[in-house]
Amino acid sequence: MSPLWPRILPVGEAAFTVELSDRLDEELGRQVHALDAALSARPFPGLVETVPTYRAVLVTYDPLVADEAAVRAALNSALAGLEMGALPQGRLVEIPVRYGGEAGPDLKDVAAHCGLTPEQVIRLYTEPTYRVAMLGFAPGFAYLFGLPPQLATPRLATPRLRVEPGSVGIAGPQTGLYALPTPGGWRIIGRTSLPLFDPHREEPFALRAGDRVRFVTADSKPRTATDERPAAVGDQPPAIASLEVIEGGFLTTVQDAGRFGWARFGVSPSGPMDAFALRAANILVGNAPDAACLEITLAGPVLRASHECLIAVCGAEFDVRVGSLPVPTWHAVYVRAGQEIRFGQRRCGARACLAVSGGIALPQFLGARSTYLPGGFGGLEGRALRARDQLPFGPTGDDSANRAGKVWPRAARPLYSSHPTLRVVLGPQDDCFTPEGLATFLSSEYEVSHSSDRMGYRLAGPAVTLRDKAEIVSDGVVTGSVQIPGDGQPIVMMADHQTTGGYPKIATVIRADLPLLAQCLPGDRVRFRASSIAKAQDL
Repeated sequence: MSPLWPRILPVGEAAFTVELSDRLDEELGRQVHALDAALSARPFPGLVETVPTYRAVLVTYDPLVADEAAVRAALNSALAGLEMGALPQGRLVEIPVRYGGEAGPDLKDVAAHCGLTPEQVIRLYTEPTYRVAMLGFAPGFAYLFGLPPQLATPRLATPRLRVEPGSVGIAGPQTGLYALPTPGGWRIIGRTSLPLFDPHREEPFALRAGDRVRFVTADSKPRTATDERPAAVGDQPPAIASLEVIEGGFLTTVQDAGRFGWARFGVSPSGPMDAFALRAANILVGNAPDAACLEITLAGPVLRASHECLIAVCGAEFDVRVGSLPVPTWHAVYVRAGQEIRFGQRRCGARACLAVSGGIALPQFLGARSTYLPGGFGGLEGRALRARDQLPFGPTGDDSANRAGKVWPRAARPLYSSHPTLRVVLGPQDDCFTPEGLATFLSSEYEVSHSSDRMGYRLAGPAVTLRDKAEIVSDGVVTGSVQIPGDGQPIVMMADHQTTGGYPKIATVIRADLPLLAQCLPGDRVRFRASSIAKAQDL
């Protein structure tokens, strides 16, 4: 490695990215996988998860367990002891592909760009043994090393709105496989019928980082070596009661604290947009702080309780009624069996969390009950609630009668606003921006656009200028990462964000301030202010 590398760069106050180089080749990929394997084999206190990418490893940690200095020391120790010889070869997975036609609509264009026939493209493409560099963008999406240089082809000028699952694509020097139907601009040359991601299988993912891949013709029998690893299901409290959904509201989903440990497979953490509101509501009704709740967006549902319970609604201010009586938010409220819970006018904010004593007791998927809408899994069938749904909840604690009426102090609630100032930790790619661009970012006001959602908040305002190109080698993304695409308009990654991204990240919104952004509506305006990691961890 050159004297410039490796680089340990902050990604907010709870993650670092360890960049090993700026090149893109398989030998570098082996170094990345060796570092990832070393951290997994000897985890330091507070390590949450690691995400290997083309040239870096994203390392997330719990700042309540380990501070910045301790994590930096652990990462430097892992780098110093890196052993390339110990890196396993990875499984060999054969993937049958049909090329051209409906399965590969861009095969002829790739051939024309490369000065080859479609048959020559297929022959060149199937000759190498590829290596899975990383999974990201969406669950199970695999990026592969090994594309013959002769086949490098630019992305489509206008991305498709939908790429079919199993599609095999080329984008510049990269090749990869789409596991889910998603938008995409890669050149599609073929498609496999092998399920690359199936949330109902014991092993949901056909590929993982470090695996080797051989593409074979579709009439060949694929041989896939797998080691069975069950999806985490966790403990599920016995359900003795339920909430019946009379009306689903605008967008009501089941969310718990989030899904961690699966970002390396392209799985977003999901969880609540306003994590503070979820934890506060759970604590008020006597649940564990990370228990599953309902996240309510813009217009609330109508629910009926089959058994007595406690509820608490925290976050955005709604008019809430239990039976015929109005009840306050940020309070533990007793609900009798058969009573309805109705949400009326929303007075401020965008999202509220409703906790019920005992927690929503749906099965876990990959260790969490959170709904991941883009992937269609978790929560209740991976979707928003609708009429006639039944939401089981666990037994109410013995102290429920004593908890009724408890209130979260107003002084301890977030200072929600339609024009918040959001503190950020600069980096990891703040060096990609001009001094004027950084100054613009930290001094300007940005409006929340109507295209904002659980995946990301798109902001509109003065353009942030880059030093050079508007793309980087794809690397890890966390909730709060602020990406700047070519138009200079910031995009803040939110709960359902993709796990990797190819736009430079100028900063990361600190976790203490993410609830303030989560409660903003289209038309609200935000500003950014730089913070140190130590201050962010204190907050």
